Amino acid sequence: MSNYNPKSMKAEEFISHEEITDTLRYADENRDNLPLLREILEKAKERKGLDHREASVLLACENEEILNEIYALAEQIKKDFYGNRIVMFAPLYLSNYCVNGCVYCPYHLKNKRIPRKKLTQDEIRAEVIALQDMGHKRLAIEAGEDPVNNPIEYILESIKTIYSIKHKNGAIRRVNVNIAATTVENYRKLKEAGIGTYILFQETYHKESYEQLHPTGPKHDYAYHTEAMDRAMEGGIDDVGLGVLYGLELYRYEFAGLLMHAEHLEAVHGVGPHTISMPRIKRADDIDPTAFDNSISDDVFAKLCALVRISVPYTGMIISTRESAAVRERLLRLGVSQISGASRTSVGGYTEEERPTDTEQFDVSDQRTLDEVVRWLMENGFIPSFCTACYREGRTGDRFMSLCKSGQILNCCHPNALMTLKEFLEDYASPETQAIGNELIEKELLNIPKDIVREKATAYIREIKSGKRDFRF
Repeated sequence: MSNYNPKSMKAEEFISHEEITDTLRYADENRDNLPLLREILEKAKERKGLDHREASVLLACENEEILNEIYALAEQIKKDFYGNRIVMFAPLYLSNYCVNGCVYCPYHLKNKRIPRKKLTQDEIRAEVIALQDMGHKRLAIEAGEDPVNNPIEYILESIKTIYSIKHKNGAIRRVNVNIAATTVENYRKLKEAGIGTYILFQETYHKESYEQLHPTGPKHDYAYHTEAMDRAMEGGIDDVGLGVLYGLELYRYEFAGLLMHAEHLEAVHGVGPHTISMPRIKRADDIDPTAFDNSISDDVFAKLCALVRISVPYTGMIISTRESAAVRERLLRLGVSQISGASRTSVGGYTEEERPTDTEQFDVSDQRTLDEVVRWLMENGFIPSFCTACYREGRTGDRFMSLCKSGQILNCCHPNALMTLKEFLEDYASPETQAIGNELIEKELLNIPKDIVREKATAYIREIKSGKRDFRF
């Protein structure tokens, strides 16, 4: 008898190992069961998502016709809920001091080769100005786990610094936070500091593998780490972001665990994850990804992305610069709604002339500038969005989800994206990017369904051209 209970607050009950192994067995038995596969696809077309068992059957299926239908549906659901917008962000590494022993991360305590570095508030200011000068408005801050060097006070002070910097027309309007699992009290402090999403990757949902991959340090505690999102939500944080690091454990196991985690959040808090990130393990300072024998091909990766999109249709999906431009292009069609651009994964990387290789957390495959990424998105028919309006208007958690579920997003997110794109074009873009962008905006304004919204957006865009900033619906 499995101990599985999505409403339980115990990690081993809402991510039940027995339930996952049963699910994978069930998926294998039914991978060629065409009537069942069709039934699951029909359910997915209702846009209300799939549970971990249904989605796992589709993941096990190799039937080409079914696969093509999954891809087509993922693309359609992405368009229905998110339109052709792609939200832009950049990571900001504050400190690579870390007390954990994670075997897949170069920041692990035993790595004596990398220089340890922690940004002062002045250095943070310089990094943020460099990011603002590129055109970024949304950051995800990252720091190793080290209670002495990176205590919560340091993180809070850094957030305050980031929000305080107004340089030319630049401003960071949303700070998402990716730091180690912590206490309800500390999550409350982060909420009070005005953070956007709290992001924490599970790395792997397989408990035994988890403990081997995290042999030492506080992160070794599987339950404390896995239950972090519940503490974050208890601390008042509405928006949380999940993710596993594909390549550490068998991907089908991870996929089932990830969906069970989303089901648990929905069952307990009434709102699922705000975002799901899709990282794959990459080469880094003393880490060789081929040492992990579960790496996945681009085709399997695309299938995973498409199935996340149809299983949790309302959730934002993130692909970072870990992936190449070619892989990112393919995944944008299948459901990705957020990407990073011009990322540096080292502490202090944005103010350095040369991209440093000795302190990077992982190799960056897509090394283009933000201007190049924005142009590439537009050439592919996407609207690069620097919008942070929902967060600043209090449309977070279930309020954001209900907007998304009702399809109202086209009336606010689409025009907001166009206005923030116009700001980027005016303040930061190269002439070539400007020309493509202005043409795209003219065309996209016509797609706003409500006359009043379209007229207002058009007027705001004229005002942006004459120097005003920060309009939002």
